[in-house]
Amino acid sequence: MIRTLHEGLLAEGVSVPLTRLCAWFGVPRRTVYYKPTKSAPKVDPRIAEPIKAMIEKEPSFGYRTVAWLLGFNKNTVQRAFQIKGWQVRKRPIGMRPRIEAVPSVATAPNERWSTDLCRVWAGRDGWTTLALVIDCHTRELLGWHL
Repeated sequence: MIRTLHEGLLAEGVSVPLTRLCAWFGVPRRTVYYKPTKSAPKVDPRIAEPIKAMIEKEPSFGYRTVAWLLGFNKNTVQRAFQIKGWQVRKRPIGMRPRIEAVPSVATAPNERWSTDLCRVWAGRDGWTTLALVIDCHTRELLGWHL
């Protein structure tokens, strides 16, 4: 920004030192002269070739499966997927369409119930399912089954 302002002032015939512009705007001089030297990201061919062969053989495999089968670090494999453009996004980006419906409101108790299921860790017995029945008006728990 300061450099373009300086060049614009010079084009109009006004000579203001770059150091003075930096002092006026409170910008360190080193930021004006800084040029980034970061190169484009690269993938080591020793890693990319086996990954590409695995993807061509089994296109449904994701980066975790490929990393596990090849014995590579999953973060390295995911980075290779991203740089090479092999990673496919499963979910669309942005708002998902919602169903336009009239909201259902319970005006009195015992008029409308709602159910829900959730998985609960039960220790030695492993995972179990908890089923709930809730009154939509009072939000009272009417019943449950484990």
